[in-house]
Amino acid sequence: MMRFPWQSQPRQATNMAINFPNESRSYDATRHAVRFWGYDRSMENSFFVSADALRQMQPNLQLDAVSLLRAFDINRGRIYAIAAKVYARGRRGSYDLNVADV
Repeated sequence: MMRFPWQSQPRQATNMAINFPNESRSYDATRHAVRFWGYDRSMENSFFVSADALRQMQPNLQLDAVSLLRAFDINRGRIYAIAAKVYARGRRGSYDLNVADV
């Protein structure tokens, strides 16, 4: 079917877009996880990747803070991709990335 510019285009569902321009991350001893932040427009969202999930990515990982942060840095691209999938499932106060997500 031919459409003219003044005719409306069919609406498509939009995906929630999250990006990670802030490379900061920190170790959260209470959660035993690495915390990082993602942004959907101007909204900041907290993400936590568990030590177990990081160990799934790197089986010989030591579970101290320095090793967990290093594992996060090494796997940053993969973690961001997983975080985007978790974020797309629905909005929450914070997002936990666990072994099941890896």
